[in-house]
Amino acid sequence: MGTHRSAILKHPIQQHPDHDLTVDGPNLAAQAIRAGLVDDYRLFITTSVVGGGTRFFPDGVRLDLDLVEERSFSGSGVIYARYRARA
Repeated sequence: MGTHRSAILKHPIQQHPDHDLTVDGPNLAAQAIRAGLVDDYRLFITTSVVGGGTRFFPDGVRLDLDLVEERSFSGSGVIYARYRARA
């Protein structure tokens, strides 16, 4: 299954706490997830299977997430899912 990783940070590290900071890409996002800086996850899931690649969530990290939004795009097979980390 193909996925696109996007994470929203809400943390004192931000210069402007009223705005979200988006982290994208498998390496930078994995570091932010491991550090506990991510509280919102936005996934675009496709129907392609490639048989390998970078895992969506980094190894050794346990997350409790709540599904807060979902959407499917008719005819494309793409699903959007938004999760929020439990406090």
